[in-house]
Amino acid sequence: MYAAVGYASTFGGSAVPKPTIDLLQGTLDLLVLKTLSWGPAHGYAVARWIQQLTGEVLQVGEGSLYPALHRLEERGWVESEWRLSEHNRRAKFYRLTTEGRRQLRVETATWERFVAAVADVLRVTEQPA
Repeated sequence: MYAAVGYASTFGGSAVPKPTIDLLQGTLDLLVLKTLSWGPAHGYAVARWIQQLTGEVLQVGEGSLYPALHRLEERGWVESEWRLSEHNRRAKFYRLTTEGRRQLRVETATWERFVAAVADVLRVTEQPA
C-alpha cells in the first residue's frame, strides 16, 4: 500500500505544481514513529515536523497521516488521548509506547539496510558480469 505525499518545488521563482511521491506505507509509519519519539504530539504537529525536517520535500496529507496514526495505534505502537493544544483547542495527542520504541529501532535498522543496498546499486557504473 502506498501513501501519497506531495512535495513543494519552485522553478525560476514561480510555483510548480506539486507532484506526489508515493511512499510505501511502512516508510510513512517509520517517519511517524520517529517524530513521536520526541514526545507526544497531535497529528498536525507530526505532519509539520516531517515537512520541516525534509526541507518541505515531503508533505503528508491528512488522508495519509490519520490512517497511519490509527494503524500504529491498532498495533499497540502508539497510544492517544484528548488534550488541549497550544492554541487551547481540543486535539488528539499521540505518544509512542514501549513497544513502539522497540519497533522504531527495528524499522530504522531495516530502513538503513535498504538505503545502503539501493546506494550500492546506484554507485555501480558498469553492468555486472
